[in-house]
Amino acid sequence: MSNRAWPVGMVVRGDGVDLAVHEKGEPGHPTVLLVHGYPDTHVVWDGVADLLADRHRVVVYDVRGAGASTRPAGTAAYRLERLAADLRAVADAVSPSAPVHLVGHDWGAIQSWEAVCTTPGRFATFTSISGPCLDHVAHWTRRGARHPGALLRQGLRSWYAGFFQTPLLPELSWRTGAAARLLARAEGLPGGGHFGPTLRADAAAGVALYRANMPDRLLRPRDRRTDVPVQLVVPDRDRFVTPPMAGSAGAFAPHLWTRRVPAGHWAPVTHPEPIARLIAEHVAGGPRPRAAGEFDGRLAVVTGAGAGLGRAAALAFAERGARVIAADPDLDAAARTAELATLLGPRAHAYPVDVADAGRMEGFAAAVRADHGTPDLVVDGAGVLGARLFGAQMAERGSGHVVAVAPAAVAAPLRAGLSGSGVGVTLVRPGAVDAATPDRTERIAERIVAAVRTGRATVPGPRAVRLPGRVRVPR
Repeated sequence: MSNRAWPVGMVVRGDGVDLAVHEKGEPGHPTVLLVHGYPDTHVVWDGVADLLADRHRVVVYDVRGAGASTRPAGTAAYRLERLAADLRAVADAVSPSAPVHLVGHDWGAIQSWEAVCTTPGRFATFTSISGPCLDHVAHWTRRGARHPGALLRQGLRSWYAGFFQTPLLPELSWRTGAAARLLARAEGLPGGGHFGPTLRADAAAGVALYRANMPDRLLRPRDRRTDVPVQLVVPDRDRFVTPPMAGSAGAFAPHLWTRRVPAGHWAPVTHPEPIARLIAEHVAGGPRPRAAGEFDGRLAVVTGAGAGLGRAAALAFAERGARVIAADPDLDAAARTAELATLLGPRAHAYPVDVADAGRMEGFAAAVRADHGTPDLVVDGAGVLGARLFGAQMAERGSGHVVAVAPAAVAAPLRAGLSGSGVGVTLVRPGAVDAATPDRTERIAERIVAAVRTGRATVPGPRAVRLPGRVRVPR
């Protein structure tokens, strides 16, 4: 996966262990320290490092228990305090007189949280990818009564954390190779995964990460806060870390903002380009995501929000402060969009909607009005029925905006019916009904936001836009 081999590295003495450290790039550039997770080695960063090395000094290392670094025995050797001490030793060795820009993935992010919260002066910025602070998670779970559904979904995804507390079986599953094959297949990792020849031994030793830290931190959480600027990168297809749990850091890091990527848990491997771009932007101090507030307090209803353009539009408005109602024939998909929207903005809500059933659509429109009020804007990615129903509500009030993803001939009566009512209408003309790429749908979503802002009548659609199928919701 890397097009340039890592130069011969050096050995840094950590907290009782030797750490294999490598670097790329020129010493005069900003130092970016990349910390890998479990059960990886520094190789997980190859693609990202290649993209960063032209303008950054990129440093990676194998954490204790992995790759060419010391593999200590005993559970206590893997406590977060010792991992953070290792991290600081590497930072001191490669940049003794200036803070480094820290990036962590998975357990690399978990130990990085410990470091930036206990010694913030050593770090200029921090980018966290798919690895929350365990203390933040503990506080979040204690508030579980407020969001039992989110807590249950995260619990189901974290089943392996309980399995790793059992004796012998986790180590056996890794040493036989069964766990690695299952993981690579489940994540769709290219070539069966990026894992190196030390995987079986690394993974078996790294089980101690869970045993040394999970019970202790979840039962006795510390107060972990930081003023370091934090960029929270949330892969929207992560099988292990849900957006609500990732967002548990918000109460403890005042200078935190969230960026999303259309990727799974191993985004540094499968999507190195967007990850490298986000890191570079954060290191440079910008650009920041647009602050929520442009649509602050407005209610946005999005149909077809379970995927594709509908999801992208829902998240774009949520990021700018809108309260989102995510509707889709697939309730699980709508709930996923609502989770992501809540992480980016105000609390969002999910509804199952059968756009082919006029009676159910009328009931949905009435329920939204009763529970949340008349919408301020509607993005109807499933035709024009929703746009007509909510458009009528907005026309009664005399203000609002409707965006319809439909052919011009279908949308023309909608525009005529709302003419002079104070409700704006924007038409998105998709060239086809096939699935668009994530990049295309996000660009169209941004154009939709701009059209609502300026009152533009049409938005040129991508050559392919996903429209939801007509799946009926069971009674």
